Amino acid sequence: MPTLFRFLFICGTIVGLVYLTLWSFAVFVEPRERDVTVRIPSERINPVEQ
Repeated sequence: MPTLFRFLFICGTIVGLVYLTLWSFAVFVEPRERDVTVRIPSERINPVEQ
């Protein structure tokens, strides 16, 4: 049984570290705002009829 406990402890530690990392990214990292420009070719807006 000690190996099962060790395995579960290691899995729990890894899950906890991943959770802590995701939480710290969500709380401490602020995204930069910027304008986004998407160019649309005129052929897509006004298709040429053949």
